[in-house]
Amino acid sequence: MTLDQLQSQFEVFKAKKLALDMSRGKPSAAQLDLSNELLDVVTSKDYLSFQGAETRNYGGLDGLPETKELFKDFLEVSSVEEVVIGGNASLTIMHDIVSRGITHGMCDSEHPWGKAPIKFICPVPGYDRHFSICQHFGIEMIPVSCNDNGPDMDKVEQLVAKDASIKGIWIVPKYSNPTGLSCSDEVVDRLSTMKTAANDFRVFWDNAYAVHHLSEDQDVLKNILATCKAAGNANRPFILCSTSKITFAGAGVSGVGGSIENMDWYRGHLFFSTIGPDKLNQVRHNRFFKNIEGLYVHMKKHGALLKPRFDKTLSILKSELGETGLATWTQPKGGYFISLDVPNGCAKRVVGLAAEAGVKLTGAGATYPGNNDPNDSNIRLAPSCPSIDEIEQAMQIVCLATKIAAIEIGIIKNSVLN
Repeated sequence: MTLDQLQSQFEVFKAKKLALDMSRGKPSAAQLDLSNELLDVVTSKDYLSFQGAETRNYGGLDGLPETKELFKDFLEVSSVEEVVIGGNASLTIMHDIVSRGITHGMCDSEHPWGKAPIKFICPVPGYDRHFSICQHFGIEMIPVSCNDNGPDMDKVEQLVAKDASIKGIWIVPKYSNPTGLSCSDEVVDRLSTMKTAANDFRVFWDNAYAVHHLSEDQDVLKNILATCKAAGNANRPFILCSTSKITFAGAGVSGVGGSIENMDWYRGHLFFSTIGPDKLNQVRHNRFFKNIEGLYVHMKKHGALLKPRFDKTLSILKSELGETGLATWTQPKGGYFISLDVPNGCAKRVVGLAAEAGVKLTGAGATYPGNNDPNDSNIRLAPSCPSIDEIEQAMQIVCLATKIAAIEIGIIKNSVLN
C-alpha cells in the first residue's frame, strides 16, 4: 500500500470529525456506576462510624480506625499504626511528603533535603505526574530504563551507591503506568537491600493499580515493607494507594503506609496543615466495601468492564501492525494502560496525525522527564473510558498514522505495506 493510499484512508477518517479520547486513564461511566451506592449509604440520620464516632466534626487526623483497618490490608502493612488516611488523591500525599522532605527532611535526615541539590531516579517510560512533582520542586530527574521486571537495577544500584544527593526513586510496582508490567521479586529484594549513599533515601512505591486486575491471571508482588524491614531498611518505602479508580475518581479515599517511624513523622507534619480528612467519605467507603474482600469483589466488576476494551485495543494492534515490524506493545494483566513503541522519530508525528483525525492521545514524550523521550518512540494508550466502538475507530487511526509516519521518515519503502 502506497503513502497516497494510506493518506486517502486517513482523509476518510478526518471527514468524520471524530472526538475520541484515549489520553488519560479515566474510568468509564459504567465503572463509576458500580459505586453509585456510595451516594446513599450515608444519610442525614445515619452518619456515625462503625464504632459510633461522630464524623461531622473535627478530629481523626490520620483516619477513622475502621478505614485504617481496611487500608492496612489494601496497603499490605502489618498494623494500623503503619497507615495514614488522606483525601481523594494519593498524588496529594506524594507531593506533601516530598515537600516536607525539602523543608524539614525525613525522620532520619541529618538536614532538610532542600539544603543541597536533590535528585530522584525516574524509571522510564513512567508516570508523568511523578515527573511533574520533581519539576515543580526543581528536583533533578535521572531517567533509568525499565525491562519486563522493573527498573534496570544494575544502573539504580550504581547511582544510589555513590551519590548522596539522590533522595528517592519513583516506582509504580504493579501494572505500571504506562507499560502495565510489574516488578519482580528480585527487583523488590534489590530495592530493599541496596546500599545508598543517602541514609534518608526513599522508595515512593505508588501502588495505584494494586487490585486492578483484568482477569484471574494476576501478578502478585513481594511485600516491599516486610522486605525492607528484614534488610534493616524499614524507613525506606512510602507505599501509596487510593480508591480513585475503584469508586469515584474525584471522591475517593487515599492512604499511605510505611514504618511506624515514617508514619509518626508524617502525622507530625499533618498536625500543622489539617484538622483531619473527610470522615464522612471514609464512612461511605467503609459501609460500601465492609472489608477487603468486599473491595476485591468490587474490582472483579471493574475487570469485567475493562478487559474487553484492552482486548479490542490489542487485537487491532496485532491485526494492523503485527506483521509490519513497525511497533511493539505491552500486554498487561491489569492496570489502565498499554505502552506502544513506534519507530524512533515517529511518536510525535503519530500523536499529531491522530489528533488531526479526532483522536486525543497522551502527548508524545509525556512518559519521560521533561517530556523528552530521546527516541521519540513511546506512546501511552488508555483504553478505559471510550466505548468498544470508539476504541476500534481510534486504534484504526493510530495504526494508520503509524504507517504514514514510518513511510514519511523512510523507515519503510512506499509500497511495502499490505
